[in-house]
Amino acid sequence: MATNGETAYELYSKAIGESEGSGDWLEVDQARIQAFADVTEDQQFIHVDPELCKTLSPWGVPIAHGFLTLSLLTKLAESVPQPAERLTGVVMGVNYGFEKVRFVNPVKVGSKIRATSVLKAVEAKDANTLQVTKTYTVEIEGESKPALVADWITRLVYG
Repeated sequence: MATNGETAYELYSKAIGESEGSGDWLEVDQARIQAFADVTEDQQFIHVDPELCKTLSPWGVPIAHGFLTLSLLTKLAESVPQPAERLTGVVMGVNYGFEKVRFVNPVKVGSKIRATSVLKAVEAKDANTLQVTKTYTVEIEGESKPALVADWITRLVYG
């Protein structure tokens, strides 16, 4: 009898290249940008000084840190639809890393962003461990260019 991991591997393998859809919109406000600036000690004016941005920034308003947008992938990915049968028996998921990250377009304060996901690859590490790579695109509401595109690698451990 196949393990949960082996069953999931077959399901993931059949879906490589398919879009998983889009998640919910999330507003990136100045309070979130400021909190990230405080935690990371990145107080560059383009993130935290609306008045200076009016005169010196090419965007005229504060923008989110690229790494803030990247860190929000965890939250954004939660609402991207996932076929439940692929997750049967998952004990934990662990971030393994990123194959590629590109910051394409700045996220202006007050913008709404959401993630879309495409399954890129799956690899069986053993009978109960899969390495799953998904290409996430973070869209900005009302803009043609996304905020970022990243190949995110996750290890899923099944019981």
